[in-house]
Amino acid sequence: MESYQDMKIRHQQEVNAFPIHFAFGDEQIKRKFAELGLDPEKDMDKITIVLGTGGFILNKDAPARKEMSERHYRELQEAITADKTGTGFIYQMFRYELANYEFGYTGEADDALAALGYTEAQIEADPALKQGFEKAKQDIWNQDF
Repeated sequence: MESYQDMKIRHQQEVNAFPIHFAFGDEQIKRKFAELGLDPEKDMDKITIVLGTGGFILNKDAPARKEMSERHYRELQEAITADKTGTGFIYQMFRYELANYEFGYTGEADDALAALGYTEAQIEADPALKQGFEKAKQDIWNQDF
């Protein structure tokens, strides 16, 4: 089974390899559009802005981007569902994100949970999520620095 960290790395590599174009300011926009054979005054209908990135993709690439995003989400959900006890993938997921959001220093899990799309109520309601979350918190608290 693929680890959470390996899945994140693989997903990030796929995103990085995807043809997302970045241009900030009029001069960069003109140059990037010229590279793509587009006119920034006439061809804005041929691009889709990628919210939150400062980038854009060509409309022809939008279905592939949607498929990639949906596949990434599906792969994550399948790995979570497959971990019936919460001590495998789920634990790795919480351990990684809690460490990433400095839970060991702050004692606050809210940012890590938000990044994963969970609320504490959702975790409490699912025995596997709860087991993995509690184990990850304990491991971080018991860590020697």
